[in-house]
Amino acid sequence: MSLTGRHVLSSDLFGRDELERLFTLADLLTPVSRGRKVTRVLEGAVMASLFFEASTRTRLSCESAFLRLGGGVISSTGVEIMSIAKGESLADTSRVVSGYCDLIVMRHPLESAVHEFAAATNVPVINGGNGAGEHPTQALLDMFTLHREFSRTGRTLDGRRIALVGDLRHGRTVHSLMKLVTRYENLTIVCVAPEPLGMPVGLLELAESRGHRVQVSEQPETGLKDADLVYATRLQTERFADQPLPYSDAFRIDKALVSRVCREDAVIMHPLPRDSRAASNDLSTDLDEDPRLAIFRQTDAGIPMRMALFASVLGVADTIADSLRPAAWYRPDYTGPHDAPFYRNVGTNNR
Repeated sequence: MSLTGRHVLSSDLFGRDELERLFTLADLLTPVSRGRKVTRVLEGAVMASLFFEASTRTRLSCESAFLRLGGGVISSTGVEIMSIAKGESLADTSRVVSGYCDLIVMRHPLESAVHEFAAATNVPVINGGNGAGEHPTQALLDMFTLHREFSRTGRTLDGRRIALVGDLRHGRTVHSLMKLVTRYENLTIVCVAPEPLGMPVGLLELAESRGHRVQVSEQPETGLKDADLVYATRLQTERFADQPLPYSDAFRIDKALVSRVCREDAVIMHPLPRDSRAASNDLSTDLDEDPRLAIFRQTDAGIPMRMALFASVLGVADTIADSLRPAAWYRPDYTGPHDAPFYRNVGTNNR
């Protein structure tokens, strides 16, 4: 399947073959994302970055990815500074902005908005998060991270035990991830959440229809046991009315819990932001020096994977290999003091 000219509104768009083509391209682009090599395959192209809802990682990662490919970026953030605040329709905004650019990345708090927006233009629209619906580019970088983590230890994703933990009802990242991870084979998927925050039934049924074993648990202590992947999500308080929820300290994934129940070669992920406050029931900072914690390898994967997606949607993927040249500026050999030793020199042989 060619992605050229396609809207990317849902993870439904991607089969396993397309995922693995994107992984190969993202691997090629990793030295570019690290500032070791340079490409200009999108020189002259313009991306519009429209975020009707707050974003740090997605917005900056998408903009950086497009710039690393040689393109330019125009942006607008917040409903209050857009013409929609004056009563303009999403369709009108879409049609106008599409005249200024070659590709649009959009985030909006309403699930239906990105579909209405895309329907008004033929410029490719990338969903940067639509309310509690989906976040396909996050799921792509999550899958790329899994591909790398399992490949490093000689494993594949097929046959693994996966624990998805936290607010699974409102977490759009985990909805998109569920659609992609189930493209693989023979998985055991354990959805760990209080009943009001459980995974939508349609996604559980999708996993079962693709031949996977699906379990539901309200106890992290048992749900995380022997998992190859622990994917934690924070409580999405912005997605529902303020009300008491049975979200106890048991949902704090910390060093003590991981030491008791997780495999020595488990991968621990989180789409971020995590709530790092001491009293939060989220992924604890006391895991920051554990090499199984992949959250920053995960965020680093965002730029090469989004570069791969943009290059594919704009039809220049096949020209990248021949376009690469060394970068001239200084870059450090590692990204942070807590990075695992096996990760610190990633990209340094591709100067």
